[in-house]
Amino acid sequence: MNIRSLLLGSAAALAAVSGAQAADAIVAAEPEPLEYVRICDAFGAGYFFIPGTETCLKVGGKVRTEGYWKDPKNAASNIGTQWHTRAELSFDTATDTEYGALKTNTVYRWDWQDGGTTNARLLFANISLGGFTVGKLDSQYTMYMGYTTSLINDEVVYEGPKELNQLTYKYDSGNGFTALVSLEDSNSAANSSSYRGAWQTGKADHYAPDVVAGAGYKGSMFQFRIVGGYDSVVEEGAIKARIDGDFGAFKPFFMGGWNTDGDKLNKYAGSFLNTNAAACPKNGADCGWGDWAFWTGFSYTFTPKLQNTTMVAYTDSGILQATTNLAWRPVKDLVVMPELTYMRYDAANTDQWTGALRFERKF
Repeated sequence: MNIRSLLLGSAAALAAVSGAQAADAIVAAEPEPLEYVRICDAFGAGYFFIPGTETCLKVGGKVRTEGYWKDPKNAASNIGTQWHTRAELSFDTATDTEYGALKTNTVYRWDWQDGGTTNARLLFANISLGGFTVGKLDSQYTMYMGYTTSLINDEVVYEGPKELNQLTYKYDSGNGFTALVSLEDSNSAANSSSYRGAWQTGKADHYAPDVVAGAGYKGSMFQFRIVGGYDSVVEEGAIKARIDGDFGAFKPFFMGGWNTDGDKLNKYAGSFLNTNAAACPKNGADCGWGDWAFWTGFSYTFTPKLQNTTMVAYTDSGILQATTNLAWRPVKDLVVMPELTYMRYDAANTDQWTGALRFERKF
């Protein structure tokens, strides 16, 4: 065997071994690409895309704990101090469609009252698209006016119904003018026995909805809104008008309301007061507006971390509320708020001072 034959044989052997090894080699699968959470800023801060979809989600909520000294909604309150703690969790979704943003809003609430009283409920759940909203929200009679102010006791003088089912259409011109019409749950009234017949409950065979309509205009320094509600069960209603000013740190407002029948409580000129004999000695309507009510107040920002809110409200039925507070924000999304309220009930010929201290963290 010559050198040439030996070299050829060795090369053939090496090729055969290499081929065998190549045939037996294990090829690792390519890893699937990771899908990272994408920010969705088209609908505001806090939204992100749900992985694998084109739907944006925002998760939020708050934790609140507060102490009360007496009860401004009860003319005979003599309970001393109570403590109340609340947690809320909210989920908002939004998706672009050919008709605009398709949105949902869901809010769950849990309350714990001093003495062990608990309450858990679905606060809001609604769908909106192209100006229409359907589902559970506060009445548009209350929401459209912007509530009164950022007070702890902001509804001692009744602002309007809350937490009811509705079908609402809101028009926004984009230049400051807005208008709305809302068909609302006609069976959302309070317990009539608490008001000795002044407030009628819904009826099992009653199918006509309540109706709310409103309009408003917002300029650079002023905003004007008017809204009316008709209670189809009581067959009465009420109208509110409000003007707000914006002068930088100083923001005043004035709101007035008129009731179509001051001798009755309807859902739009009613009451959240404790209707014991001390508060309403003659009739349940003594706890409501009477023929009219007004609210006026302001907020003043001393610094980005310290703000004062003050409000005075009075009704034709002789209920006076004067409330002031300080909102201190030591860090972002945390507020510490002491508040003081004076109440006068002419029908019961009594008055009282009440106080509150709130701690709230939003996220």
